[in-house]
Amino acid sequence: MEMPIPDSDVLARKARVVERLRGVLPGDAVIDDPAQTRAYECDALTAYRCPPMVAVLPATTAEVSDVLRICHDEGVPVVPRGSGTSLAGGALPTADCVILGVARMNDVIETDYDNRFIRVQTGRTNLSVTGAVEADGFFYAPDPSSQLACAIAGNIAMNSGGAHCLKYGVTTNNLLGVTMVQMDGTVVEIGGAHLDVGGLDLLGVICGSEGQLGVVTEATLRILHKPEGARPVLMGFDSAEVAGACVADIIKAGVLPVAIEFMDKMLIEVCEDFAKADYPKCSALLIVEVEGSDAEIDAQLALITDIAKRHNPVALRESASADESARIWAGRKAAFSAIGRISDYMCLDGTIPVSELPYVLRRIGEMSEKYGLPVGNVFHAGDGNMHPLICYDANKPGDLELCEEFGAEVLKLCVEVGGCLTGEHGVGIEKRDLMTHQYAPADLEAQMAVKDVFDDTWLLNPAKVFPLAVSEPRRGARLAAE
Repeated sequence: MEMPIPDSDVLARKARVVERLRGVLPGDAVIDDPAQTRAYECDALTAYRCPPMVAVLPATTAEVSDVLRICHDEGVPVVPRGSGTSLAGGALPTADCVILGVARMNDVIETDYDNRFIRVQTGRTNLSVTGAVEADGFFYAPDPSSQLACAIAGNIAMNSGGAHCLKYGVTTNNLLGVTMVQMDGTVVEIGGAHLDVGGLDLLGVICGSEGQLGVVTEATLRILHKPEGARPVLMGFDSAEVAGACVADIIKAGVLPVAIEFMDKMLIEVCEDFAKADYPKCSALLIVEVEGSDAEIDAQLALITDIAKRHNPVALRESASADESARIWAGRKAAFSAIGRISDYMCLDGTIPVSELPYVLRRIGEMSEKYGLPVGNVFHAGDGNMHPLICYDANKPGDLELCEEFGAEVLKLCVEVGGCLTGEHGVGIEKRDLMTHQYAPADLEAQMAVKDVFDDTWLLNPAKVFPLAVSEPRRGARLAAE
C-alpha cells in the first residue's frame, strides 16, 4: 500500500517540534523515543506498519488545540487516533507525522436523562457509555463488535454501526453534537443537546469524515430507555443462499427486528469452539433478535419463524433464558477474535441491497475457489452490511497481495450490485484506491473541496480516503500556497 514520501524538512525539525509540544503538554504525554512510538505504528489493519515521528496524548480540548496549532505552524501532518481498532488503516501513521491519541480523554461531562443525552470526551470507549447510564435504565445504541475497546472518537470518524443498527441506526443517527478542533487550533461547537439545528448539516459532514476535517474531542450522544425485554432466535440453513433469501423475506414482510446477524459454516464452527454458544451445526446461521413487551416479542417472533419455516431450516430455536441469550451474542461478538486464533485474516466491509445477498454470497464463494483462500462470512444481514473475513498466511510470500486482490474484487462487486465500498469501517487506506470505482472525478472533487474548507493545508490524516494520484498534488499545492 503506497504511502507519501516523508517530508525531510519536517523530520529535520523534529527536535524543535518536540520541544514546543513539551511546552504545552505534561512530560509523559509526548512520546518521541523510537522504541516507544512503535506502539503506534499501526491500527487493527496490522498488515501495514509505520512508526510516527511523535505521539502525543492530550487530556483536554485546550491541549488538543495547542497541539494542532503547533503542528499547523510547523507544517507537521497529524493523524488522529482513538483506540486504534480501525480495520481500514484509518489511523495508520506517516513517518513525518504526529499521532494525536485521545485515550486520556475519557470523562463523562454531563448526563441528562430528561432530555436523553450524555456528553462525553471522545476517548471514552463505546461500551463504557452504556456503562455510565445503564444503572438508571438507559443505554447507548450503536454497538460495534469492538465496543469493549473502540473509542467514540473512532466511531464518529467512521460512522460505526453494530449488530443493533438495523433498528437504532448507526453513529450518525445517535450523534447530537460535537466539540471539534480544526487544524489551526480553532475550537468549534457543532450541533448540541437537541435533535436538529438550522442551516447546513455540518454534523452530518463531520460524522464519517475519518479525521479529515478536525479532531472531535467531545460528543453529545443520544441515550435511550432500555427495552422491556429482548429475545433472539437461532435459524440454521443448509446453504448461505437460502439464509440470504430468508433475510430478504423478513425485511420485505415489514417486520423490524432489532438485529439480523449472519454467520456461515466456518464462523459457526470457530465461534462455537471459542465461546461455547451452543450454535447448531449447519451451513449458515441467522441470529434474529426482537425486543419489547412479552406480547410484542411473541407476535414478532411468530411472524419471523413462520417466514423461516418457508425456507426449510435445519434448526430453529428461540432463546429460553437470559443466560442463553447472552451466550448467543457472546459467540457473535467474538467472531473476529475467534477466527484470529486459527489464521491471519483481512476483514472487509461493504454494503449491498438486501435482495442481492444470495447472489453476492454465491459469488464470494466462487471467488474463494478462484483465489484459493478460505473466506468466512459474518455480517449485519438486516441492512446488507457485509464483513467477509479472508484468511491468508502472513508468512507466505504473495499471500497478502493475493488477499488484497480478492478483497478488491469483493468490494467492486458490492458497488456493482448497487451497494457501496463501506458500511461502518470507513475507507482509510484499505479502500482508498477503490474510490474511483464508486465515485466519478467530479464526486471526488466535491469531497476534496469540503476538506479544503476545514483543513486548508491538508495536514490532517494524510494518505487516507482519497487516491494519492488526486490527493497528493492537491495537498502539495495547498502546502505551497500556505
